[in-house]
Amino acid sequence: MAKIINMPRLSDTMTEGVVATWLKKVGDTIKEGDILAEIETDKATMEFEAFEAGTLLHIGIQEGESAPVDSLLAIIGKEGEDISGLLSGGTSAKVEEKLTEAEDPKKEETSKEEAKPKASAEIPAGVKVVTMPRLSDTMTDGTVATWLKKIGDAVKEGDILAEIETDKATMEFESFNSGTLLYIGVQEGQSAPVDSILAIIGPEGADVSGIAENYSKGGEAPKAEKTEAKSEEAKPLSENKEEATTSTESTGRIFASPLARQIAKDKGINLSQVKGSGENGRIVKSDVENFTPAAAAPQKATQQESASQPVAAVQPFVPAGESYSEEVKNSQMRKTIARRLAESKFTAPHYYLTIEVAMDDAIKSRAIINTVPDTKVSFNDMVVKACAMALKKHPRVNTQWKDDVTIINHHVNIGVAVAVEDGLVVPVLNFTDQMSLTQIGSAVKDLAGRAKNKKLQPAEMEGSTFTVSNLGMFGITEFTSIINQPNSAILSVGAIIEKPVVRDGQIVVGNTMKVTLACDHRTVDGATGAQFLQTLRTYLENPVTMLA
Repeated sequence: MAKIINMPRLSDTMTEGVVATWLKKVGDTIKEGDILAEIETDKATMEFEAFEAGTLLHIGIQEGESAPVDSLLAIIGKEGEDISGLLSGGTSAKVEEKLTEAEDPKKEETSKEEAKPKASAEIPAGVKVVTMPRLSDTMTDGTVATWLKKIGDAVKEGDILAEIETDKATMEFESFNSGTLLYIGVQEGQSAPVDSILAIIGPEGADVSGIAENYSKGGEAPKAEKTEAKSEEAKPLSENKEEATTSTESTGRIFASPLARQIAKDKGINLSQVKGSGENGRIVKSDVENFTPAAAAPQKATQQESASQPVAAVQPFVPAGESYSEEVKNSQMRKTIARRLAESKFTAPHYYLTIEVAMDDAIKSRAIINTVPDTKVSFNDMVVKACAMALKKHPRVNTQWKDDVTIINHHVNIGVAVAVEDGLVVPVLNFTDQMSLTQIGSAVKDLAGRAKNKKLQPAEMEGSTFTVSNLGMFGITEFTSIINQPNSAILSVGAIIEKPVVRDGQIVVGNTMKVTLACDHRTVDGATGAQFLQTLRTYLENPVTMLA
């Protein structure tokens, strides 16, 4: 029996996910424990295992697309099994309800009868009214971006009628009927509510003027059957590729699927040079992936297509003085970073304290420690260790604000900010105060490496009580950070600088490092923060005290 697989909630703050990669395709045999896909959450890209065995019958979310938690991700069942009953209920219904409908033939028959358009004397036999579909859960109206068929064209079941812009994306809309396109109710660029008349399909020459007029006067007309966007793989290819027309019509518009456009944009490919193998010369995913510039006949890019791609993909260079820009879709991680940092900055009253630390003895101690075989300790590891010990002496800095109470943490879990390709993650060292310098060094190296490879588990980024952010390796001498809530403080670590310093009344060459503590004034008073920094400086300037 077929099973619906929903978009999983892979982190405590995840509300939607992006399918980064499908590791299985429709028709593949699935074993329990196989990796179905890699899913990008708001925190990391994670592998998603199958908990069912069978054949992958349906993919509901394509690579690069995002969808809310619990929306339909895939269907697994027996090879050849009919899953139309599962698909007809939409992607947001619960699995149990879908399975019940699929198991009850009488209920399925009833639902099919209800879905059929009611008979009307004004509708000739074979004529089908196509209404504006609901292509997203929040869609109330849609805009016709492009008609791919015109009045009088023959339409086959599965042909792409139009590209419709919803509140979330521009999506392809397929025909579920065959016949001739007799009427278009919404012109390109126009918007219309869901369920209003979009088109009429029927036998060639059929009179549908009465139907269109009834709609225009607000008359009730038969509802269209629920539709669902199909995957790129399910789109019919032209039966004779040699007969396929060019992807650019006389109007200059280039016909390509949204997925093909996105891939072309990512690869910097000019779509006007790509020959389409899809219906009516339409460019599909495989055309872009197999495209080689050397084999392409140069064509002039249209103004509309150029506007949808980075300028670099259209021109070999940008003349001086010409303005250009491109849009990059925000990842789930980037959106979460923006939301959480904005909340922190505008809810926690930040203030900053900066001190300068003499690092000469720390440099000497680190050199000695690293002479031990298989030992590698960084200056950041020493800062983390010093913070852990200072927090034990100043627990008010190791706190968390609640509306009615302040939580004082007597355990020390330090988060270490790590820059990754899509933004920033903060893996956590649990019970840092109980770890040695070498243990901290090994743990940080492991966590940072897995963070950059997107292999961290959500649990490894939760539970911090304090955070350290270090930009010293980039030559930044001093900076301030936004508090990583629910922490009450974050330490910004600058570079070690060799410069003249005054010691015992003499100017000598010394090595110093500036650190800045950002504090939440609701929980950490200025004097408390200052005392913490004094203790921190004592540990760093006398590293032997951290070994006691």
